[in-house]
Amino acid sequence: MFMGTIWKIFGGLAGDIRLNYLKIFLLVLPSLLLFSCSKNEDKASLEYSDAFKPVFAQTTQFFDTNQPDAGIAYLNSAYSKISQPSVNDKFRFYGFHYVLYQKAKLDYKRAFLYADSMMMMAKESQDREQYVSNVAEANYAKGDTYFSLKQYNDAYQCYFQGYVLGKHDLNQRSLADYAYRMGMIMYKQDHYKLAADYFKESYKQSRELPDDFAQFFRKQELLDNIGISLKHNGGIDSSIAYFNKDLKYIDVSAPKFRYRAGMLETARGVIYGNLAEALILKGQNAAAREFLKKSIAINLKKGGDNRDAELAEMKLGRLFLISNKNDSLISLLNTVRGQLDTIKNESAEADWNRLMGIYYQQKHDLSKALVYMQQYNSLKDSTIKRLSSLKESNVDQQLANFEEQYELQTLSNNNKLQKIYLDTAVVCAIMLLAIIALVWRNWTRSKFDVQIVIALNKQINEQKVYLERALDELKTSSQEKDRILRAVAHDLRNPLGGIASLSAVMVEDSEHDKELASQLKLIKDTSNDTLELINEILEATNDKPSTGLMRQWVEVNALLYNSVELLRFKAAEKHQQILIEGLDAGVKLHINREKIWRVISNLISNAIKFSPVDSVIKVKAIQKQGNVVIAVKDHGIGIPDNMKDKVFNMFTNAKRPGTIGEKSFGLGLSISKQIIEKHSGKIWFDSVQDKGTTFYISLPKSQDKDMESQSDEANADRQLVNH
Repeated sequence: MFMGTIWKIFGGLAGDIRLNYLKIFLLVLPSLLLFSCSKNEDKASLEYSDAFKPVFAQTTQFFDTNQPDAGIAYLNSAYSKISQPSVNDKFRFYGFHYVLYQKAKLDYKRAFLYADSMMMMAKESQDREQYVSNVAEANYAKGDTYFSLKQYNDAYQCYFQGYVLGKHDLNQRSLADYAYRMGMIMYKQDHYKLAADYFKESYKQSRELPDDFAQFFRKQELLDNIGISLKHNGGIDSSIAYFNKDLKYIDVSAPKFRYRAGMLETARGVIYGNLAEALILKGQNAAAREFLKKSIAINLKKGGDNRDAELAEMKLGRLFLISNKNDSLISLLNTVRGQLDTIKNESAEADWNRLMGIYYQQKHDLSKALVYMQQYNSLKDSTIKRLSSLKESNVDQQLANFEEQYELQTLSNNNKLQKIYLDTAVVCAIMLLAIIALVWRNWTRSKFDVQIVIALNKQINEQKVYLERALDELKTSSQEKDRILRAVAHDLRNPLGGIASLSAVMVEDSEHDKELASQLKLIKDTSNDTLELINEILEATNDKPSTGLMRQWVEVNALLYNSVELLRFKAAEKHQQILIEGLDAGVKLHINREKIWRVISNLISNAIKFSPVDSVIKVKAIQKQGNVVIAVKDHGIGIPDNMKDKVFNMFTNAKRPGTIGEKSFGLGLSISKQIIEKHSGKIWFDSVQDKGTTFYISLPKSQDKDMESQSDEANADRQLVNH
């Protein structure tokens, strides 16, 4: 009878410790609890700043290798070098410190300060999803610290707040974490059926979450916890089924997590010990002994769950006791004694004293047996006393109170909203009555208003006829003006051309004195400028339709080189250099050669005119998406922002003198735009004042001639940028 009673006590204490085996891994997997509210591994990384991402990864690596102090030292140093950390960077910085003091150093008061800082940062989150995730995580962190400080009511309130956030925002991680914590509390209060239900709910919520290693480890732990809870509730067969399901889940997931093979093996060792305990209760001692040996062999290794190994050794000692293998028992107890002196384990210490007491009782050495049993009872009383305050707390009542407070607050908020809605409805009703009154008043005036509208419509129609007549006359007048302008320009061109030619010949005569030579040069330059103006006026007033263009096949490179060569003498007057880069392969365009030559020459002339002495002008052609693009780039005075939308206007006021006083008539770019558009092309420019201007013209290639490879066109944008 005495043996049976001790047996039951031993089983209960061991089961309680078994449920908490995850504490061994809290340093290795801080993300399992602390980071459980992250969205998923990829998205979580996007939440941090680029500067913090490598810091996060390296710090996590330190924690994963059970070096939390080194991890925090590295974190503090690296974090101080980040100039503008994001809200999530700060939140995770405090989170790592929380794990250190809550799980590694057991300094709960300091851990609470970091949990409070986490909450402060969480409330600064930028969007709703991030806010819910971070606030829920901070609540659970504060709740865990309150729980460690035995302030259970405060802990339950924090858990409930995290639960409410997850419930109303459908945050499955938050709901899974809440159910997990409630399952732990119910288990410690010996409510094993409720514990199993909570663990099942947490597992259900976790199944749809991304199966990264942290979530995998949590799910396999939940399967183990369900089995332990069912075992204590009398469902031995069901518990064995869950243990086997857990082992299968680990085996299936093992290939995915090869880099964590050691931890997977440790988890198997924990489950083997729990499975052995269930088999003992079914009387299958031989099978239980084998599982215990496997569990001990795994968890006694370096990096294994040594505390779990000590508990498994105590279970094996119990089997030796049942089988009357006293020699094996005392040998095992002596071995475990050395382990307990190194790795403290209160539950294993209690069981060791109990087994030693029973051993000496069987040896009829009652004095030694009494000493060991007294030590056992003392450790047992300490454990019971430690859990008594937790068991006395009424979790259900507390949660009901929180739920009631939340509902009252919700009702209060709803009442406020309803009052706002009612006030809004009253205001709307008043406005509606006012609108009806205005409609009625306007309707009474409608007949008079209709008569006025009819009169106005008649007046508008008369004015429309008058305007149409005026527009026709204006069009006729404009055409007549253009005709006269062309006639005058044409009649002036011949005599002015003669003056220009004659003055050019006279300038070349070296017999003139200096003053006369200067006057002749002035006549020549003025004549040439006037001829250029007349030519531009004739081009601007040309009203021939685009269908009248005389087109021919023109090779692009030849056209460019010809244009440049004809203008090199002009550039040489200002000591300027023109660089040209043609197409890699010959391409022909179906264009009016003279007009496109005029456009290119005009762009190069402008570049010469508005560039300083000794500067470089670049001309380049490329192929781009079925078009040929020609760019003329200078390093001149550029175009001010207030003139950029006027440069293509005819007779624009945006004209300016050149860098050495050259005249500008404001017609060249307008004519160029007309010519390019008649060729179904485009002309545009990029310019920075005092740094230079680049003009571009784009002309369509023929669809049946000289098509280049797609790879050339794909590189076109990059070529223009390099230009």
